[in-house]
Amino acid sequence: MKKMWQLWLTAILATFLLAACGTENAEKDNKPATENTQKEETTEAAFPLTLKDAVGNDITLEKAPETIVSMIPSNTEILFALGLNDEIVGVNDWDNYPEEALEKEKIGGQEFNVEKIVSMTPDIVFAHESMLGISDEGLQQLRDAGINVFVVKNAADFEETYETIETIGKATGKTEEAAAIIEDMKAKVEEVLAKTATVENKKRVLIENSDAPEIYAPGKNTFMQEMLDMIGAENIVTEEGWAMISPEEIVSQNPDVILIMYSYVPDIVESVKKRDGFGDITAVKEDAVVQVDEDITSRTGPRLAIGLEEVAKAIYPEAFGE
Repeated sequence: MKKMWQLWLTAILATFLLAACGTENAEKDNKPATENTQKEETTEAAFPLTLKDAVGNDITLEKAPETIVSMIPSNTEILFALGLNDEIVGVNDWDNYPEEALEKEKIGGQEFNVEKIVSMTPDIVFAHESMLGISDEGLQQLRDAGINVFVVKNAADFEETYETIETIGKATGKTEEAAAIIEDMKAKVEEVLAKTATVENKKRVLIENSDAPEIYAPGKNTFMQEMLDMIGAENIVTEEGWAMISPEEIVSQNPDVILIMYSYVPDIVESVKKRDGFGDITAVKEDAVVQVDEDITSRTGPRLAIGLEEVAKAIYPEAFGE
C-alpha cells in the first residue's frame, strides 16, 4: 500500500512538472513573438513625433503627412526619391527633377503664393534655410494659417546632406527609404574616392559660376571646395566663400582645368576658350574646359554623389578610363 501511495504521489508530481514546463515553454515561445510584434509596431508607428527644424521650431506630426508642399528643388528631389510622388501637391517654380515634378502644381519661387499654398491644405510645407530673410513674412503667414512649416537646414557638406535626407525621411515616415538613399550615396562617394586616390598629379582648377565680365567662383568653405578636397584637386581661388575673379587673374593663375557650372550662356565652353589671352591657359590648350550640370553639383540631395563623380571625371578623366 505504501508503495502504491509513493507511485501515485510521483505521478502527480510528474504531471505538475510537465504542466509547469509546458507553461514555461509556452511563455518562452510567446515572448519573442510579443517582442517582435512590439518592434514591428515601433518601426511602423513612428508617429506622433516632434522634430526641431533649422530655426529651432518644434514641429509635431500626429501621423505621416498625406499632402506635402516643397519650396525648393533640393527638398523636392529628396521627397521624390523617398517615394512620395502621390503625397506631393505643390513644388517650387524651378523644380525640374524628376520629370514628375514638372507635373505638380507650382507655388512660386522665393516669392511664393501664400494663398495658393493655404488652399492646398498641406499637412506639412518643407521650406529651406536659404529662404530666410526673403521669405520670413510668407512663412509666418503659413504658420498663422495652422500649417506645419519645417525649415530644412542649408547643408554645407556631404555629412549634413545625409542628415537632411534622414530628417525628411523621419518627418514623412520614410526612414528605411532614407537610409537606403544615404547608403547608395556613400557607396558612390567611396567609389569615386577610390578611383581618384590613384591620381599622382594634382590638378589646379577654376570653377566658374557666372560668365564674364563678372566671373564668380567658389573658394574656401564652399561645397565645391569640399568636392575638390575629396578628389585631391587644388582650387585656384583661395578667398573665403564666393569671390569675383577677373579674366586677367585667371590667365595669370593658369588653371589645368576650368569647370563651367552654369548653362544660361549658349556655347559657353567655346566662348570661354575665345576670351582674350585664354589661348595660353593650360586648360584651353589641353581641351580641359568642361561644362558640368549645376543642378547635380549644387542641390544637396540624392544626386549629389553623382555630381561628385561628374566633377571628378571632368578633372581626372584618366582615373575613369576616359
